Amino acid sequence: MELLIVIGVIVLLVVIVGVYLWATYNSLVTLNVRVDEAWSDITVQLKRRADLIPNLIESVKGYAAHEKAVFENVTRARAETLSASGPAEASAAENHMHQALRSIFAVAEAYPQLQASQNYLQLQGELVDTEDKIQASRRFYNGGVRELNTKIKVFPNTLFVRGLGFGEREFFEVDDAAAIAEPPRVQF
Repeated sequence: MELLIVIGVIVLLVVIVGVYLWATYNSLVTLNVRVDEAWSDITVQLKRRADLIPNLIESVKGYAAHEKAVFENVTRARAETLSASGPAEASAAENHMHQALRSIFAVAEAYPQLQASQNYLQLQGELVDTEDKIQASRRFYNGGVRELNTKIKVFPNTLFVRGLGFGEREFFEVDDAAAIAEPPRVQF
């Protein structure tokens, strides 16, 4: 009888551990997929902004053709954003993009005719909307990364999750937070 109780306790412990491992693995897979989805959302918004940049440049170029360095900086920042493959590279690209956009908007401020252009105003509105979407996507991504990293680091998960192929993910942080505290704006 004692042998049956010991075997029953062992079987019960194995079942409990198995259910725990199964639930933990499935929740880690879910969090991992959620983080991948959030990163995809960020890249979609970065691509959308990058697609708006050439139109914005062309709008401003017609009025300020002599500002060649500004246009080159924006084009370079756009290329850097499109080629970023991870959060660290995207973070650096974000800093450069914001600096470049501020400079192009500063040039635009000197041309009242440009500020009155419907095309320019529409592009500016779409760009501000896209910046808001990038910021929201970044918050969603970082929230997912926080949940995943926490789940990986808590005890007893930390003992076995790395062996299952899960690792901590990188936050999408910007080097110069003050540079992107708010979307670039033009004062009329």
